Amino acid sequence: MSDETKAIVTVSEMARMCGLSRARFYQLQKAGIFPPPLYDVETRRPIYDEELQKVCLEVRRRNCGVNGKPILFYARRVPLTPIPAKPKKVTTPSATSKENADLIENVKAFGLETVTAAQVTAAMRKKFPQGTSGIPQLEVAKAIFLHLMGRD
Repeated sequence: MSDETKAIVTVSEMARMCGLSRARFYQLQKAGIFPPPLYDVETRRPIYDEELQKVCLEVRRRNCGVNGKPILFYARRVPLTPIPAKPKKVTTPSATSKENADLIENVKAFGLETVTAAQVTAAMRKKFPQGTSGIPQLEVAKAIFLHLMGRD
């Protein structure tokens, strides 16, 4: 809800300033809760001048219409907990990919002869949860080797 007024505003903008939909604003205007708009003589458009804007904002603030009747406004629904972002899928080399085969060979070259694709994949997920893009393959192999040897 905005307390800032302008020289003139449209009905849509007045409804927005009050935190209401245009349809609901028109309903309440018809019921006598909000004052009717003025009409521009040249364009015949309904407008709210600065004085009527203040009246409408006061109606909203006090929950009492210009006709003297009390009115309850629903507050906009705000989620109590922030909506969690969907986790990005991390791509690690699969057990059958060329990168994984090269990585297994590099880890074996460091001296771990009995390493399996499953062990390498699990170590990759643990050591590089954000992926390995931009990291030289030998550095990745070294980190995997040290992890599997329990030296990290």
